[in-house]
Amino acid sequence: MDYRSPLAKVRGLGSAKTGTFHWWMLRVTAAALIPLSFWLITFLDLSIHAPYQQTVDWLASPLNTVCIVAWIVAVFYHAALGLQVVIEDYVAAEGLKIISVWVINLVFLFLAIAALIAVFRIVLVG
Repeated sequence: MDYRSPLAKVRGLGSAKTGTFHWWMLRVTAAALIPLSFWLITFLDLSIHAPYQQTVDWLASPLNTVCIVAWIVAVFYHAALGLQVVIEDYVAAEGLKIISVWVINLVFLFLAIAALIAVFRIVLVG
């Protein structure tokens, strides 16, 4: 039985059946960020206290590179999902809501790509 009004059916308003996936991705990325954040803390500690070449050597290790890259991907995806929820909950105008979500997703995609390029440049160039 469908409880939506005919106008809501035409506009496509109502459940898009993607809320569960969104909720799970927020939880999965949050759980992944807990152990991955230890690599970030170690990297930041090395960046502050160790010589540059030691930091580069540490980051060039395959396990450390993969963990930092995984942290970057998880943190930007998690942040984009979280801000999307905030926008969907607190922005009333549909047009502004859609544009805001797109802008947030594009900004976080750009920031993630910039961070990944920086990591790979450090690893490859030194």
